[in-house]
Amino acid sequence: MKKHIGVLTSGGDSPGLNAAIRGIGKAAHGFFGMQVIGFRDGFRGLMENRTVPLDETTLSGILTIGGTILGTSRDRPERMPVGGRVLDTTDVIIENYEKNHLDVLVCLGGGGTQKAALKLKEAGLNIITLPKTIDNDVAMTDMTFGFDTALGIATEAVDRLHSTAHSHHRIVVVEIMGHRAGWLTLGAGIAGGADVILIPEIPYDVESVADAIRARMRGGKSFSIVAVAEGALSKKDAAVYHAALNKKENAGAKDEKKKAKAALAELEVHHTGNTMRLARQLEELTHLESRVTILGYVQRGGAPSAIDRLLATRLGTACADLIHQGEYGVMVAARGEGTEPVPLEKTAGKRKAVPPNHPWIQSARHVGTSLGD
Repeated sequence: MKKHIGVLTSGGDSPGLNAAIRGIGKAAHGFFGMQVIGFRDGFRGLMENRTVPLDETTLSGILTIGGTILGTSRDRPERMPVGGRVLDTTDVIIENYEKNHLDVLVCLGGGGTQKAALKLKEAGLNIITLPKTIDNDVAMTDMTFGFDTALGIATEAVDRLHSTAHSHHRIVVVEIMGHRAGWLTLGAGIAGGADVILIPEIPYDVESVADAIRARMRGGKSFSIVAVAEGALSKKDAAVYHAALNKKENAGAKDEKKKAKAALAELEVHHTGNTMRLARQLEELTHLESRVTILGYVQRGGAPSAIDRLLATRLGTACADLIHQGEYGVMVAARGEGTEPVPLEKTAGKRKAVPPNHPWIQSARHVGTSLGD
């Protein structure tokens, strides 16, 4: 009997999503003879039953295109804004899953998508996920598609900033995406030759950063490039943040949890503009003019790299193969040159952070890069 597959993309957009959709669709439809439909704008489109056929016509020519032809959103089934209220739409989603005679729902996304997918699995749906994010922080996979493209964009930006920093004898602070994981900043910083790299996993001391810049000045180098992840924290701020996080996790009563959550949100608001504050502090401590470049969403845009196209296609076709075998409730992880199905319970709610002894960290230290600690 012909299997019916539903596909959606959720969370932030990322290079390689269309390549993954194409990989799933072409393998499922062309090789295994399955029927494939897409849902527009993530879980919201599934809740509203907005579908599009993923046939040969739809899939043609999308391999090299950035973004996602299906559209995306950050809505979650269990907490979706509807008509001015926040509702649990799980029952409606199950109803639409059955209405479309689906045998499986494939969700392409990052950490939040993995958690939402697990809840739908626990609600009784057949689910498979693919790991997507430029942050490379989804647990249990060697790499997420989107990371390599963003890494190339960020590295090129660091490369280009060297000439202006050198010409004007400045500190150039470049903010790179990564709220809770520093893979992108660390990789781009090393590849681009940044003099200082600040990531969320290693709280920094601004005096230590200034010392590294002053040491360069004494060595006759009148400029420095500081690559900072948007989620990087000073040692002082990190202590406050982790204390608030611990309080939230150990809160008992509902009111206590609400207060702890509000306190965390306030800290997040305070962190906004941290890169600008850091630049001002370094200017005061080193007496060098500083300039800030925030790369922002440019890191998500454009055509996916060859590596991301290859990875997304590998994961997409492996997904179709797992569906053919009837294996559900898993994320299709990258393992070396192959793939591996990982139970959603092992990846949902977990984050792949940069380990303190990771080879990239060791390499950065060995070439004299300051990590702010």
